[in-house]
Amino acid sequence: MKSELFPEIGKKTYVMGIVNLTQDSFSGDGLLRKGNPLNAALHQIESFLQAGVDVLDLGAESTRPGAAQINAEEELAQLLPALSALRKEGLPVPISIDTYKASVAEACLNEGALIINDVWGFKKDPAMAATVARYKATAVLMHNVVRKVETEKTDLGGRYVKVQFNDIVKTVKKGLSESIALAKAAGIPDERIFIDPGIGFGKTTEHNLELLKRQEELLSLGYPLLLGVSRKSFIGYTLDLPPEDRLEGSLAANAYGILNGASMVRVHDVGATVRLVRMLDAIRNA
Repeated sequence: MKSELFPEIGKKTYVMGIVNLTQDSFSGDGLLRKGNPLNAALHQIESFLQAGVDVLDLGAESTRPGAAQINAEEELAQLLPALSALRKEGLPVPISIDTYKASVAEACLNEGALIINDVWGFKKDPAMAATVARYKATAVLMHNVVRKVETEKTDLGGRYVKVQFNDIVKTVKKGLSESIALAKAAGIPDERIFIDPGIGFGKTTEHNLELLKRQEELLSLGYPLLLGVSRKSFIGYTLDLPPEDRLEGSLAANAYGILNGASMVRVHDVGATVRLVRMLDAIRNA
């Protein structure tokens, strides 16, 4: 299990900080709600860097259940100013872009991004794999549900309901294998691939809990695993808590995931998570 961009995998757990350049993030941290979203993003990034973040993940389209899609121009209108400002400042950590559109990925890779975090695992835009390969970027391939699924919204936020799988882990493993095949066919080497089981994407609370419990089964694919559980609805519905009160649940889920093989965690609460992973890593490496 090797990574070109993250050579200490196996000894160190990496923390990816979420920067939501969106209006309607499920977690309530969409920066477009701020008076000056660019300044808000730069301030958040500075606090993440001070807390010890390892990689920044910038996204401009909400992926919460039931969220409306935006076009590439709207997405880039938020991403490019932030990337330009960060490039001028100079960053000690790599930038990831959360997008499934090849045109957005290419524009951001031209501005210095090094990672493309595709929530559709190269299956939404047929040009994405070749674009990532051409720029020699690292790919995060996430499992998602292509078919239409039903959503429900309550005071705890949106969630997926009435979704059925014969075996959620086998389904996710098969889907990730298909995404890996697309990456390999485009010429992306193993050292530039991460997998993500897609916790919360087209899956019920019960599916998410089972997938986390059986996460180790996905490691047989042979790639480092990125886990994204931070503040998600399965935590809220398990603990009966809104997004702003899900820190402990997020830390517990991340700790379980790390102890069962996750190499990177994608989070909102960077400071607390960095302290968590440093303690876990110290114990494991003692």
